[in-house]
Amino acid sequence: MRATLRWAHSDLRTHRGEALFLVLATAGIVASLLLATALFGYATNPWQRVFTQSHGAHVWLHTDTAADTGELAELDGVDSVAGPYPTASTTVASRGSRASVELRGTEERPAVGRPPIVSGHWLDPANPNGVVLESRLARALLAEPGDTLTVPGTARQLTVVGLADSAEPRYRPGEQPGLVWALPSAVTDPGGQVIGLRLTDPGDTSYVVQRAVTVLGAGAIGEVSTWQQAQAEAQGDNRLLGQVLGLFGLGALVAAGLAVHGAISTRIRGHLRDLSVLKAIGFTPGQVVRVFLLQHLAYALLGAVAAAALAEVLGSRIPGRLGDAVGVWQGLPGHTVALVVIPVGAVLFIGATTGLAAWRAGRVPPVPVQRPAAALGGRWSGTPRRILGRRPTAASRDGRPASGLRQLVGLPPAAPRTGRLSGPARRALGGRVPPALVLGWHKAFTRRPRSLATVARLTLPLLLIVVAMSAWTTLDRFHSEPEQIGLPTALSVRADAGLSERQTRALLERDPEVAAAYPGVETAALVPGQTATIALRGLGTHQDPYPYTLAEGRPAGGADEAVAGQGLLDLLDVRVGDWVRMTVGDQPQVLHIVGRSIEPENAGRVISTSLDTLRANDPGLRPTLYELRLEPGAEPREVADRLAVAGRGHLDVHTVANPADGLSPLRAVVAGLIAVLALIGLIELLTAIGGTVRESERDLLALKAIGLSPRQITAITVTATGCTALAAVLAASALGLPLAHWLIDAQGRGSGVGAGIAQSPSALLMLLLGAAAVLCAAALAAVPAARAARRRLADTLSAVA
Repeated sequence: MRATLRWAHSDLRTHRGEALFLVLATAGIVASLLLATALFGYATNPWQRVFTQSHGAHVWLHTDTAADTGELAELDGVDSVAGPYPTASTTVASRGSRASVELRGTEERPAVGRPPIVSGHWLDPANPNGVVLESRLARALLAEPGDTLTVPGTARQLTVVGLADSAEPRYRPGEQPGLVWALPSAVTDPGGQVIGLRLTDPGDTSYVVQRAVTVLGAGAIGEVSTWQQAQAEAQGDNRLLGQVLGLFGLGALVAAGLAVHGAISTRIRGHLRDLSVLKAIGFTPGQVVRVFLLQHLAYALLGAVAAAALAEVLGSRIPGRLGDAVGVWQGLPGHTVALVVIPVGAVLFIGATTGLAAWRAGRVPPVPVQRPAAALGGRWSGTPRRILGRRPTAASRDGRPASGLRQLVGLPPAAPRTGRLSGPARRALGGRVPPALVLGWHKAFTRRPRSLATVARLTLPLLLIVVAMSAWTTLDRFHSEPEQIGLPTALSVRADAGLSERQTRALLERDPEVAAAYPGVETAALVPGQTATIALRGLGTHQDPYPYTLAEGRPAGGADEAVAGQGLLDLLDVRVGDWVRMTVGDQPQVLHIVGRSIEPENAGRVISTSLDTLRANDPGLRPTLYELRLEPGAEPREVADRLAVAGRGHLDVHTVANPADGLSPLRAVVAGLIAVLALIGLIELLTAIGGTVRESERDLLALKAIGLSPRQITAITVTATGCTALAAVLAASALGLPLAHWLIDAQGRGSGVGAGIAQSPSALLMLLLGAAAVLCAAALAAVPAARAARRRLADTLSAVA
């Protein structure tokens, strides 16, 4: 054991840089996997916690006031009901912020859908104007218990007495109204009612919704929301962040394992004599295996423990959503198990890949077998011999050629050399191409299995870097070109009854930075089978069509033509070219889907047509919203402020939410992953350089004998390393760009946005990546190659022997 430890200590002192890189790479990988686990837990558990605490309803039905909901409690599969509660749609304002809300009248906290209070208290009959705000709505309004809300256009005031969480669909400005609980007396003019159904089996949600619509009648249903929709919205961007971290973390773990395997294999080839000496002095094969295995397990364990400790101590202090996710995750039941299992799993994986290479070290014989000379390209004839000034070699008694080096040192002839210079290489030498470049290129790819393995190990981290760069570029496209991902407009405006359609359009188009104002309506529609509701939009007119972003098909220009999001196509199991029927109130609407649009809102469950098409079915339809396209360079918030002032309280103006705003932490994640992957690639480069330098030692005297200077010999190793890096860059680009498109589009399809959002890095960026990889490889190889080219004759003879 003492000898084992001394040898391990000596090896560590010789390869300090490699050990440090392995520790840092392992720490980065384990940290990525831990953060991915935290984001997955943060995405799922907060909503599940609120749903469980509130004894939430699986289905919420918004109906008109005349609907008789008494029979719903008797439906098969319904365990209990909440309500019905009277509702009214209105707008409230606080501290300069406005929001569309749904006032829901309830006398006491319900048993089903019982909102957990996070601040303040529940409604008190002694305060008839008191309200409780849903917590997300309260953050948007900057409201706290004790604040006063105003209702624009009236003298009415509401007092905030509490804040509560809700498992229902969350507030989204301009899309989903916020939830405000109030006493029934505060809902003075109810426009509808809402009832919640808690089911015995959540898997029967679609069936129960269908039965409820049948009992109430399609004309009585305004909107249906289910627990699946609320859960998907709550998970949202956090789940995507977790998937990205998990994918790249696992990829980096595989790359690190292969890098460790390659490093040990290269060291075994370079230290066969040392291993034979260890065997000769009494080391058993098992002891040799354990030396390598325990040494690299110690590196991996040190990195994993460091990553786990940093994630536990400093993880919650990371700014933004990542820190919030780690803080919530640390309070979840499975936190301790994940904190142990993930580092242990990473260490075991690295140990498994290490064991495969260490097993080869255990098979090294105690007496070293004479190795054949490294192939410089086989026997050369003709033009290459004359250019390099090489004389014909003498033949031994058994017919094998005896090299000049072996004749010089008195060694027996080597085994026949493998491989010959290829035709292009011979022509290059004949064309006066510098021999160092030709021999370096030939050296990089002479031993095909070993060369391909090196290129493959270096390709994997570069491939993942290409995928990460594609994700970064796609995010930049969301910000720089929102019109290309389904957001052609920057502002959404809703006008109250005090302004007519003509007055509203004139007021909006009067602003010099408003390029176009598209009138429209958005309503909930029941899908065929009456199991869910979707968003039906009518935007623009035939004369001034709305500029939808299409990924497939053509724009909707004719009567009854529409475009739909990927989420709707998946929900209805239809495709472009099909006709779909839906129900709006008690009116059927049949539309022909002629295109698929990029829809970042409502999980893609949107079907869009022109306002004229909807008016053909309902001539009295009046626009309820206006989408504004601004002039290039206009600042949306400044335009919104001007319009709010010009509207004198009649306009509710919101900036259109960009889904990329919630993905801003992904930039830091991608940057960190690129750094980890670059570190792994650096380890593989150093391994390849070390192997190339060791193998070139046996050819050093031969290269000097044919007249090459130390600078040219150094150039051979540098060229071989650069060619290996260039091959890896080309392979990573050829494989990484299609893979990135497939992964990003698959995520788009899964989220309902749809395929067609992926953006490849620019040619300049890819060129910079390739140049950086090749130049870094050449720079790293220059110093050890120059040192080896100037070795003393005695050292070179020792290496050859």
